[in-house]
Amino acid sequence: MLNLDNEYPFERIATDLQQTGISILPNAVGIEVLQKLEQRLVELGKDDFKQAGIGRQSAHETNSKIRRDKIHWLDRDNTLEATWLNYMDSLKTYLNRRLFMGLFSYEAHFAVYPPGAFYKKHVDAFKGKTNRILTTVLYLNQQWEDNDGGQLVVYDPNDHQQIFTQVLPTYGTLVTFLSDEFPHEVLEANKKRYSIAGWFRVNTSINHDIDPPA
Repeated sequence: MLNLDNEYPFERIATDLQQTGISILPNAVGIEVLQKLEQRLVELGKDDFKQAGIGRQSAHETNSKIRRDKIHWLDRDNTLEATWLNYMDSLKTYLNRRLFMGLFSYEAHFAVYPPGAFYKKHVDAFKGKTNRILTTVLYLNQQWEDNDGGQLVVYDPNDHQQIFTQVLPTYGTLVTFLSDEFPHEVLEANKKRYSIAGWFRVNTSINHDIDPPA
């Protein structure tokens, strides 16, 4: 576990969430963690990734008009994957102490966007219906340029047609935002793009209704 007395970058994330509901932090993660995650990506084969879908349980389906990424869910049984889950446990502890968010659990997956892949505008949770509260995205792309595409486009929570910001998916950048506030999309990637998408939940549900995946 991390030393929570070392407040950066967690304090920066907490402050950003308080002020705007979103944090975009380059170089947020130490090189040791990043290298372990890269090592795991090298180990994984094509059969370890599944076509991502939309919706949950019986409503789950794949739709190539909406998203074309492939995913692999992280599991604590793998020590390399557990590196990221443990890091997020430390962030959860810090945010609960600092912002009293009541974060309870975390799930995450590797996402691979082959050239031509995208994910159309969506929200990760719907107000008043779900227990997904905070979204995280870590990028694992070295030497990524503007013309490589794959930008994360975040829309204004008060005007879903207005772009709030765009994020280039550069190595070690961590994006954290309120799941039900910010519509977002991933623009078409022009070369293979890697990330880890994850979600913190609170320990509650409404009519057993689970929110859709991002």
